[in-house]
Amino acid sequence: MTRNILIVAGDGIGPEVMGEVERVIGWFNDNRKFDAKIENELVGGCCYDAHGVAVTDETVEKAKRADAVMLGAVGGPKWDNVPYEGRPEAGLLRLRKDLELFANLRPALCFAALADASSLKREIVEGLDIMIVRELTGGVYFGEPKEITDLGNGERRGVDTQVYTTSEIRRIAEVAFDLAKKRDNRVMSVEKRNVMKSGVLWYEEVKTLHGEKFSDVKLEHMLADNCAMQLVRNPKQFDVIVTDNLFGDVLSDIASMLTGSLGMLPSASLGAKDASGKACAMYEPVHGSAPDIAGTGAANPIASILSFAMALRYTFELGADADLLEKAVDKVLADGLRTGDIMQPGMKKVGTKEMGDAILAALAKLNG
Repeated sequence: MTRNILIVAGDGIGPEVMGEVERVIGWFNDNRKFDAKIENELVGGCCYDAHGVAVTDETVEKAKRADAVMLGAVGGPKWDNVPYEGRPEAGLLRLRKDLELFANLRPALCFAALADASSLKREIVEGLDIMIVRELTGGVYFGEPKEITDLGNGERRGVDTQVYTTSEIRRIAEVAFDLAKKRDNRVMSVEKRNVMKSGVLWYEEVKTLHGEKFSDVKLEHMLADNCAMQLVRNPKQFDVIVTDNLFGDVLSDIASMLTGSLGMLPSASLGAKDASGKACAMYEPVHGSAPDIAGTGAANPIASILSFAMALRYTFELGADADLLEKAVDKVLADGLRTGDIMQPGMKKVGTKEMGDAILAALAKLNG
């Protein structure tokens, strides 16, 4: 059975890191009978330059038909002054919305070899393994009204609306509980119920679902500002964190820096399964387009490669292949290879392609 993967590399370092992902996919085709067909399309600023929109209708339809979408990064100062609806990020948001990718999974895993690269002390982050489950298609990023209005007398008012429904909260919480059962069986639900009515609803609905279906999972609740502090103070207290779109955006970036670099972290955005069992899915690194180093061959491809490992695990249900790829990355780091963003004294600095070469070599060795 041929697997169909759509690659939308995007802007900045996106094409460079996704180029290494293509090489890894090719290795799995040749050595693990993966049998994937790759198609490439534009998204973000490059798509705006070519078509006047951040993503075309045709690309969205291809994404819906694909088994998995691999995205690089979008945006950059080149497009700071384009119309709001044409901004590069609009392409990413449309893909998430039209593919109904409501569950964003962001692991924060600290590789042993990188514990000293974190801005926190080794004992705080060594062995860190958190999964942040972020609701992705609701909340303040999509709520209406969303507007800027002129009030007169030189005053303007900006409005964004935080909106959640019972079904939106329950379905993301269910993902978190299911993941926890495969991990350490603990969920921390995060909101701001002390000042936000949507937070009250979030708290009540997660608590109700827990009692109905997941009472065997340990559930705790924490306010979002406290969670941000606790991630820096004692991150290993967490297993699975489930939260809304806005707080998930902020907290996952905080968690990413605990691991040493944004260049190390993958993510998965998953939809619900249809009647045939197919679910739309998009996988992307957490890092941005890094236009300052684009084209220099210095970008770290590991987050994108680990995003493909997540695709192997969650879309293609090839856990052994995902484990193999993650072990290959671990081996390369243990051998002392580093891109600039994770460089440490005494290590060997390499570029994007050299890191890809090393991971491919490690795959070959581990594969026997």
